[in-house]
Amino acid sequence: MPDIRWIEDQPYRPKAPFLTRANVGEVVPEPPSPAGWDLVWDKGGSMAGWRDCSVNRLGVGDEELDPNPDRTDWIGLCGGYGYLNASWIRVWGERTPGMSAAAIDAAYFGDHPDVPPYVQEPWHTNPATTARMTEWLGWVLGDGDQSELEEDRRYAREIHAARPPLESLTDAELLERAVSLRPVCRRMFDQHINQSGAAAIGPGVLAAICAAIGRPEAAMRLLAGLGGVDSAAPSFAMWELSRAVRESAMLTALFDGGPAGLNEKLRASSEPDVTAFCRALDGFLDEFGSRGPNEWDIMAPSWETKPDIALAAIDRMRLAADSESPMGNNASREAERKALIEEISEVLSADAAAKAQFLAAAASAARFVPGRERSKTNIIRVIEESRVAIWEIGRRAVARGAIDQPNDICFLFEDELRAMTEGKLGELRGLIEPRKRYHEWLLTLEPPFIINGPPPPNTTWPKRSDRVVEAVTAGQVLQGMPGCPGLARGRARVVLSPADPTILEPGDILIAPMTDPAWTPLFVPSAGVVVDVGAALSHAIIVSRELGIPCVVSVTGASQRIPDGALIEVDGDAGTVRIIELP
Repeated sequence: MPDIRWIEDQPYRPKAPFLTRANVGEVVPEPPSPAGWDLVWDKGGSMAGWRDCSVNRLGVGDEELDPNPDRTDWIGLCGGYGYLNASWIRVWGERTPGMSAAAIDAAYFGDHPDVPPYVQEPWHTNPATTARMTEWLGWVLGDGDQSELEEDRRYAREIHAARPPLESLTDAELLERAVSLRPVCRRMFDQHINQSGAAAIGPGVLAAICAAIGRPEAAMRLLAGLGGVDSAAPSFAMWELSRAVRESAMLTALFDGGPAGLNEKLRASSEPDVTAFCRALDGFLDEFGSRGPNEWDIMAPSWETKPDIALAAIDRMRLAADSESPMGNNASREAERKALIEEISEVLSADAAAKAQFLAAAASAARFVPGRERSKTNIIRVIEESRVAIWEIGRRAVARGAIDQPNDICFLFEDELRAMTEGKLGELRGLIEPRKRYHEWLLTLEPPFIINGPPPPNTTWPKRSDRVVEAVTAGQVLQGMPGCPGLARGRARVVLSPADPTILEPGDILIAPMTDPAWTPLFVPSAGVVVDVGAALSHAIIVSRELGIPCVVSVTGASQRIPDGALIEVDGDAGTVRIIELP
């Protein structure tokens, strides 16, 4: 590829050589854009927030980390793709009382065959970290005060509500608004990592107790129907919008025309049903418009910037019968969870300490699993404010004929954006077009799921198009990781983008390469969900448990191996997918 300016990769540090796409593949599934990386992650943004959390909350020594205070060893780019440093996450597990590197591996990788064995080194032990983690665990399993999280929620909403009329700002003011939000990303990512770490503790204790009493399958059911999961909330709101479509012949006719250009068609109508729907849609977008595919990168469209993505999900949801209400499924799971807590408490009644530990873990899980999703929602709401400001700069550049589409502006780095606002940057296409082509080339690559040692240059990575997978056969059972309990049978529908789910019908099994909140509404009409990647606290698992939909994650290559239209059975308890009949 040509020698062009691109985002700097994470420096390789031999003491922590194990990198992985696990988990981070759900957050940054694609190579991030230069502006997106500069304004959200780097230069004192989210990466610094992770460092803040690891040092100030989790007791890691600041001197142990990257000398650059704006970065952290825990996350960075390799070959243009996001990677987690699994060496550091293992070390954190070893330093935390009651946890271990093996427990970390189980949560992130399951039975993945390429995971290198853990080898303890002297620096992995740090009494100061262990002492700090002991205090932190007391908070996680104790009162778990969430006032800081709720303050972040209030602040994120306040930032959104105070958005000035963007068209009234100069380009320089728009850029300054985006830059001013970077420290907010730092603050809120600090809290997101705090919540994410805490969210793993209660479920881990529950799993150990349930296994000890011979009820290992109960652990997953104790995490269903928790309530307050922000990533599930858009599905509940979309359900109400989908009911309005079903009840209106005019709306049904417009939706029958397909989701492409649907928002524009709706806005052009003066029919009362349609105008009422548009008002409700505007309320939905005001509350949830920051969500969307690849939502952590400001170059990617959100539901606010491209409402047709949200309307495509509503279009699929409208086909579901009223009896498939996600609210009803959630209530059933909640009732089951509460009954199971009572049942296991009774089993443990003879051991007061074990019972108290069980109840504390159940309360912690109910507090921090939704807390993790809320901390993500908070930061995504702030990222949206950066997105719309930078896209407004891009919209003006499109109007001048300088670029082709508003989000092309995200191929510029922050210093270049600043030079442009000062009239010091020349012709934009000369900078942007080679980077667009480089980004398109990166998208053709298959980034290694695991790197252990010096990262190979991305020019040696295989192409996605060259991937060879073993075709499934009738009767074959694919093993994954249990996500949400239950059994579902239906036709497999392989959906590669939440923006185009038109083949999905009620009762189908959704097969996806990965999921983020933009996929969540597609869970509702589906009988079950199968995802190529995922871990114990992945987005697909948390949301499917709230919606009451059988789910299996970490089914390697499922979206390539399972043919569209195959009749399959998903067992969310066993974590298996059985191929009943090929199309």
